[in-house]
This record gives sequence, C-alpha cells and structure tokens, in this order.
Amino acid sequence: MRRLSAHERALWARVAASVKPMPGRKALAVPVVQPAAPAAAPVLLPQPAIKASPARPVPAKVSAPKPAKPHPLGAPLDGTWDRQISRGRLSPDRVIDLHGFTVADAYGVLASAILGGDGARVLLVVTGKGRPDRPSRIRAELMHWLERPDLRANVASLRAAHPRHGGGGAFYIILRRGK
Repeated sequence: MRRLSAHERALWARVAASVKPMPGRKALAVPVVQPAAPAAAPVLLPQPAIKASPARPVPAKVSAPKPAKPHPLGAPLDGTWDRQISRGRLSPDRVIDLHGFTVADAYGVLASAILGGDGARVLLVVTGKGRPDRPSRIRAELMHWLERPDLRANVASLRAAHPRHGGGGAFYIILRRGK
C-alpha cells in the first residue's frame, strides 16, 4: 500500500474535518496537516548570446501523391446485405470460434481462414464478449488484424453478428469476390 503525499494528506484532513459523526459516535481526531509552502521560483541565469547563422535557402517541398486509401471495414455494401444481417437471414459459409485460443493462435486461425481460398464469402467469427472486468483481448485485436495489409485486401466488410449468431460476441467478415 502506498503512502499519501503531503497534498493528499492535507486534502484528506479537510474532508475528514467536514464530516459530522453519526449520532452517538465521537468524532475521530484527525491530525491537522499544513500544506507545504510553495517552492521558491527557480533563479534564471542569463544565457550567452547565440550568433545567428546566415539564412540558407529552403528547398520547396514537393508533395507526393497520396496512395489511394482502401475503404474502411464498415464500407457500405448494397442494401441486400444489410437487410439480411438485420433480419438474421444471413447464413455464414464458415464459422470460426476463437474461444480458448491465445491471441497469437487466434490470429493464425483467422488469417488462414481469410487467405485459405476455400470459396467462403461470409465468415462468422466468434470472439466472445469478455467480462466488464476483463474484456476479450481477441475481440479488441480483431479490427487491428483486419487492417493489416495481408488481410485487408481480402476483406470487403466487417459487421456485428445477429443475436442468433452470437450478437455482441461475434462478427460477420464478408470477403471480396475472387480472392
């Protein structure tokens, strides 16, 4: 257990002094702590003069064309996809359950499923929700993995799964055609 700083002790003393004891109880004696005097301002010593160097011409910056940025993973699909997802009618071609895997092993399983080329277009990836005190690390890493260049080129979109497929603990990964 760490000790309180002088500032924290002074603050606690102020709070404790403002509390009224319950009926029939005596107030506890709280030592009065005086806040420490502020430290003296540092003395600034004069700095030696710096000679100015002759101005050099600065070359003009040539802006390179920015590479085309791929669509984000939430890129719009046609309305049919979103309707099927919202109504729970989308049937995944392959289900990948990452429960029980380490983070490194889960990435390997996911990457092999996306790069596998087995003709699957919709993957259902079950990551789990985690708990409030311990969120799912695999779920937290999923977006980072899908943004990696080796996987990004194959992924068309990422959507939250319908409750019948796992809801908040699962995602649909829609792969690009011909990949």
